[in-house]
Amino acid sequence: MGVTSYSDEYSSTIPPARLFKALIVAKSNTSRIGWMSSTTRIFHSSISLIEGDGLMEKLEKITCEFKFESTADGGSKNKMTSTYYTKGEFELSKEEVDGGKEKALATHKVVEAYLLQNSDAYA
Repeated sequence: MGVTSYSDEYSSTIPPARLFKALIVAKSNTSRIGWMSSTTRIFHSSISLIEGDGLMEKLEKITCEFKFESTADGGSKNKMTSTYYTKGEFELSKEEVDGGKEKALATHKVVEAYLLQNSDAYA
């Protein structure tokens, strides 16, 4: 089994509690298996995808860890780390990893735009 990990960080004007609710808590009723905790200023979640189409028959599992921290300006600093566990000798290409990064960031940006336009959502 091979293991490939990547991390991304981005900043948002949205406070961490709202992003956490919109991106993690609202999706917790899906088939994902995960653990979630939060403190006053840091919100953290770790999720594992162990079956489904997202594994492309080439992956044993995918784990994603999300961390949302408050910033002085009322926004948030956000970090996502994804780890892919491949089956057998299969290795993910740079293009496949980059594609995963782009999809994850696109989801975050869509949610962020929604929250900016809907100030009462996930407040």
